[in-house]
Amino acid sequence: MQFLDFEKPIEDLYDQLAKLKENGAKSGVDVTATVNEYEQKIANTRLELYEHLTSYQKVLLSRHPDRPYTLAYIEKMCTNFVELHGDRNVKDDKAMVGGFADLDGETVMFIGQQKGVNTKMRQIRNFGMANPEGYRKALRLMKLAEKFNKPIVTLIDTPGAYPGLEAEERGQGEAIARNIFEMVKLRVPVICIIIGEGASGGALGIGIGDRILMLENSWYTVISPENCSTILWRSWNFKEKAAEELKLTSDHMSRFGLVDGVIKEPLGGAHVNPDEMADILKQKIKDTLAELRKIDADTRIEQRIDKFSNMGFFEER
Repeated sequence: MQFLDFEKPIEDLYDQLAKLKENGAKSGVDVTATVNEYEQKIANTRLELYEHLTSYQKVLLSRHPDRPYTLAYIEKMCTNFVELHGDRNVKDDKAMVGGFADLDGETVMFIGQQKGVNTKMRQIRNFGMANPEGYRKALRLMKLAEKFNKPIVTLIDTPGAYPGLEAEERGQGEAIARNIFEMVKLRVPVICIIIGEGASGGALGIGIGDRILMLENSWYTVISPENCSTILWRSWNFKEKAAEELKLTSDHMSRFGLVDGVIKEPLGGAHVNPDEMADILKQKIKDTLAELRKIDADTRIEQRIDKFSNMGFFEER
């Protein structure tokens, strides 16, 4: 297991537990009772620690290297996943994945950003930062799902759309804007779920739907805390303060009415028990699809437009 800096008390207990088991095995002494005490102490420490997480600690959790990514969720929730490639114009963007899959007997189009599970794959996946062709591929798959009257589920996990010169030359802004415009009008149910990082237009490019959901330890805002700190304070040293001011956690988003629901994670985060997290997510998707199927397409589109038109509030001083 990998531990974040603020999880040091839990890491220390795990180290002590490992030494206890090792000593017990060497000496032949039954240490079951002591092991149970340590496991209970770990559970209590984790509960106490995770009840008082700061905004930036939740950001760190959303980036945990063991946290499940899009393909991991699809693999655990579905069968017969058929990945579809390419935007039919430039190339296949490895940072954006998608295809049809069987979700307990129902065909669903899954689309999402994929970061990569090791250093080499992260480079291939461009750390989950899609180019314009990635968003155009996503739109092509959405239109394909609409053609065959299949619901769409998007899994959002990106630090932002790729900001490189070549992405701008190929129309990054237009590609994201086109997706937003087209997703509003899709006649099939659309569920968007932020499973990790949800930054800026990179998230919005596949983030317009009938229901917007967030995992408990994910975040959703216009800019990362580090970049916000760099712009406002000319330094990354104020990233914790930036995270608090951005109000980017699932709790904040729910209170602001920018998301429709928060999905509880296993204690310690989704990476602690990926199978349980996938089961929770799968059930939520099934329940939400059942709810959306009761609404006709024209009404869904009207509600979708109203939802995003009514977002935002301000206060004059």
